[in-house]
Amino acid sequence: MDSRMAICVILLLTLFTGPCGAYLKANVAFNARVVQSSLFKQDGVAKHAVDGNRDTNYRKGSCTHTKVQLNPWLRVDLGNVYSISKVALTNRGDCCKERIKGAQIRIGSNLENNGNNNELAATVLTVFGGTKTFEFEPISGRFVNIFLPGNDEILTLCEVEVFAEKANPLYICVPRNLALGGKAAQSSKYSALSDAHNAVDGNRDSYYTRGSCSITQWDRNPWWRVDLGDVYRVNKVSITNRGDCCENRIEGIQIHIGNSLDNNGNNNELAATVGTIPLGGTKTFAFKPIKGRYVNIFVPGRNEYLTLCEVEVYSE
Repeated sequence: MDSRMAICVILLLTLFTGPCGAYLKANVAFNARVVQSSLFKQDGVAKHAVDGNRDTNYRKGSCTHTKVQLNPWLRVDLGNVYSISKVALTNRGDCCKERIKGAQIRIGSNLENNGNNNELAATVLTVFGGTKTFEFEPISGRFVNIFLPGNDEILTLCEVEVFAEKANPLYICVPRNLALGGKAAQSSKYSALSDAHNAVDGNRDSYYTRGSCSITQWDRNPWWRVDLGDVYRVNKVSITNRGDCCENRIEGIQIHIGNSLDNNGNNNELAATVGTIPLGGTKTFAFKPIKGRYVNIFVPGRNEYLTLCEVEVYSE
């Protein structure tokens, strides 16, 4: 065996026995971003499907529940593309087991028709209690949809677990950007091209005219905020600066993280202060983990246009 082959073997062994190997066995849907087509009551929110709790009693607060509707659905955003070979569904157990019959598992990276047009991986053909695992040939995708076609249907899920194909560990090793596609807000909007959501669209394009940067008005203490949808131990934030002009506007901005919305979230803990970032460049700020749901980018003490072409947030 030559040295190059030996290096490859060592690398593969490292992938399968180290942290990445551990991820291969993990449920990659756990605490992922999740949405559903409608909400029956507040105790049936979508995030109950990825909370790690398989309790099948809806009244104990770990199941989802849509309204009665045409073609209800639930979608899990894994944050990255995985090669998925297995999905486990936990059905409601205190009543109504038959509602799940006919549900489809669809996987892909397209959000057309809310992701329900992605590739069909499996269909629930029989009523079951508890948890049932559906295995299939690997399908690559970022989104996993549970789609129930038909009139006057209710979709209830007490857990959705997603597992990736072991032959594709490199997918698993990519850290998940928690801010991607998140709910973003800012102190004001400069133009129709400068929406707050542009900073979490997954596109680092740094030219304002191409529509992937957020920009505020010339505000006193302008700010931008992303809601991660849950509390995470955040230890790293990456910021992409505008590339077509105005390099120095980014200097002195602050990254704040926490759970409070006092002062629009700008009173939360200071994680880092930004120095220089080159035109169109991306700089990553690492710090001691801070627990929080909200990540704010804040310009204190001056009038400024706050421009962000991408904000990425990572947890330890």
